[in-house]
Amino acid sequence: MNVNITPSMNVARAQEIARTLDLRSLPRDFLDNPYPVYAALREAEPFKRMPDGAYFLTRHADLVAVYRDAKVFSSDKQVEFAPKYNHAPFNQAPYATAGGVAPLFEHHTNSLVFNDPPLHTRVRRLIMGALTRRVIEAMEPGLVQLVDSLLDKIEARGGGDLIEDFASAIPVEIIGNLLDVPHADREPLRGWSLAILGALEPALTPEQEALGNRSVTEFLAYLRELVAQRRQRPGDPEHDVLTRLIQGEKDGETGGDALSEVELLQNCVFLLNAGHETTTNLIGNALISLQEWPEQREQLKADLKQAASDEEREHILGLAVDEFLRFESSNQLGNRRALQATQVNGVDLPEGALVTLCIGAANRDPAVYENPEQLDLRRTGNKHLAFGFGVHQCAGLSLARLEGRVAIGRFLQRFPDYQLTQAPVRGGRARFRGFLNAAFRTA
Repeated sequence: MNVNITPSMNVARAQEIARTLDLRSLPRDFLDNPYPVYAALREAEPFKRMPDGAYFLTRHADLVAVYRDAKVFSSDKQVEFAPKYNHAPFNQAPYATAGGVAPLFEHHTNSLVFNDPPLHTRVRRLIMGALTRRVIEAMEPGLVQLVDSLLDKIEARGGGDLIEDFASAIPVEIIGNLLDVPHADREPLRGWSLAILGALEPALTPEQEALGNRSVTEFLAYLRELVAQRRQRPGDPEHDVLTRLIQGEKDGETGGDALSEVELLQNCVFLLNAGHETTTNLIGNALISLQEWPEQREQLKADLKQAASDEEREHILGLAVDEFLRFESSNQLGNRRALQATQVNGVDLPEGALVTLCIGAANRDPAVYENPEQLDLRRTGNKHLAFGFGVHQCAGLSLARLEGRVAIGRFLQRFPDYQLTQAPVRGGRARFRGFLNAAFRTA
């Protein structure tokens, strides 16, 4: 069936939204298709001043300049997140953590992505030590087995849901394996992740905030037990990220990289969340984009069929994955705070300026990409910013690319003529762009 996946938006409407852009109050048509608004902002107001005083940046070169200058542009969110999260009733009993703050505030201000050195440096080094190229390559056979088992179940039913039955099931298992979370304990992980990351949206309902705080609390209670068990029975630090984080903590007693209990637990939450949501969106966005761009789907299928070697096939899929990441970035927004008055490509920013980096807009900047609104799975030299840039570039990017290549490639190999059976439902979020469900049949 023909389905309307990304509704069009005329220029006048895009300009209207751009003029009054407020991330705390976004219209539904923006959430369905923000790209015309991004184009209007890049052309007319690339440094858009929003009602809350923050600057909204949409040009690729401006984002790269901010990413490069990590000494001036801080990732620390203590100032920004205090009024958003750390208020009554969540910073009071029975919600508050042992540190006397709201659970969401404690989590997001201690996670790797929202910190500056030295915490960022210590945690990133420990994680990267367990995500070496050799380790990731060794994960591929298990990933293939997981993907094939999901496809077997889908084939037996003649279809299913691209998100629930496939895209979301892969990263939960992979990150669960990295932390060696018992399979019997993994069922709540997706719900916790969606609630905690959903609380990063610019505007929150009281119900969303309560669910996010409750999810952090429940997640931490589970992790305390898991960490206690791992301290008693350590895993292989070459493959088990949790053991590596714990041993890094213990090594600190003799001058190594010490992680406090809060830092350790909150970065375990971060790892499961970051590895789950963005990769789910990558796989789901890719398979749904192929429905919206049938000529690209047929071209990709033909290119894979004609590939003369596994290496050539991997190259073809690698180009495709990076184009999916550019075209529909899983993470659309990032944030920084200027620690001092500065300039970005000739534009003055005052000390304390809050800056929103629009990754989704930068990845369609015509100054960098030819035909940026066109999905081109043969695109080379793809300088997309879906994984960020600089010292905060995603630590798991190689793993995410592997998951994308294997999942998309094997899905197309098994179900080359899959079809959506109804319009997919978008997540309705500004920061994380993906789908909640997408019913399909295998042929």
